[in-house]
Amino acid sequence: MSNVSIQQMPAFKRVYKKLHKSQKKFVDNALRDIIKDPLLGTEQKGYLSGVFVYKFKIHTQDLLLSYIWVPSERMLLALGVHDNFYRDLKATSNQIVL
Repeated sequence: MSNVSIQQMPAFKRVYKKLHKSQKKFVDNALRDIIKDPLLGTEQKGYLSGVFVYKFKIHTQDLLLSYIWVPSERMLLALGVHDNFYRDLKATSNQIVL
């Protein structure tokens, strides 16, 4: 787990900075979990192949966190509720050049 770098796409940054401080703690805990074990998320299929989505709760609300990983890096793509999440994720993943 040592020396894992984190990159944030603009779609993730935009949502994260609008969260309340207490909500950010839940997201930070989810990020720690992903850094430790990137296979916690579910790998997507089709046009989102290679993208993982991790589902977690903030109080009673389900949130989705999408990311791409290699052993030394985690790229955070998007964060949000299920409504239009995958549609927006498709648009975000088209901008990624690996």
